[in-house]
Amino acid sequence: MSISRSIYRLRRKAPATIAAALLVGGLYTPGAASAQGAADTFTPAQRKAIVEIVRDALKTDPSILTDAITALRQNAANQAQASAQGALATHRAQLLNPVASDAILGNAQATTTVVEFYDPRCPYCRKVLPDLDRIVAEDKSVRIIEKVVPVLGQGSLIASQALVAAFQQGGQAAYFKMQHAIMTDSEHPTVDRMRTLAKQCGLDAEQMAKAMNGEKVTAVLQANMELAHGIGLDGTPTFVFNARQIIPGAVDYDELKKAIAHTR
Repeated sequence: MSISRSIYRLRRKAPATIAAALLVGGLYTPGAASAQGAADTFTPAQRKAIVEIVRDALKTDPSILTDAITALRQNAANQAQASAQGALATHRAQLLNPVASDAILGNAQATTTVVEFYDPRCPYCRKVLPDLDRIVAEDKSVRIIEKVVPVLGQGSLIASQALVAAFQQGGQAAYFKMQHAIMTDSEHPTVDRMRTLAKQCGLDAEQMAKAMNGEKVTAVLQANMELAHGIGLDGTPTFVFNARQIIPGAVDYDELKKAIAHTR
């Protein structure tokens, strides 16, 4: 799968909407699917009478529809949670064992693993950076594996390529210097802008720019995006705690600490 295709699949998706509809000639009950055979035995006149009964009931007691929608939403939430747990189990080894190309914030040998999928252009990812630094400074048993995923367009791809290329040139230290430069920068990311930031970080700007479109950088980003897709990433940032819990979206320091404690 190409990087552009992976980016398309991982773009921020709108929250799912659950709609309840009453169809003329139809009747919804919690066991409607399993009772379909019995429903087919009703005559047209009987089905019409049932629909009228349902309509009258909804007019006199609208809470019936509210309860049905609530049940549908809860069922969808339960299914989503089950799906998430299945995805975490499938990708458990990948989420708990960093690879050589992973940037790790904190103690690399820590026993508690948090994986962050982030886009360097995402404002919520930028906002949470100080909280992540605080967590690893306070708790030496936590490591945060950072997976950069360019889901917000061409600018994100350029910034992500520069980050991975910086890592390949100078390791963890170069990565985090470049990350700070990119994620505090207010200018639109271009290759020329990445060169400027690389120079400010003490990197070989031309070497980095050349590597950005190379096979090694492409392979790292591809692997990150495939893993993100595998766990059902629905936006950035997304945090995975000890391969047991997923928290998508913006979270604060207290929420991160609670999730870490809960999954230890």
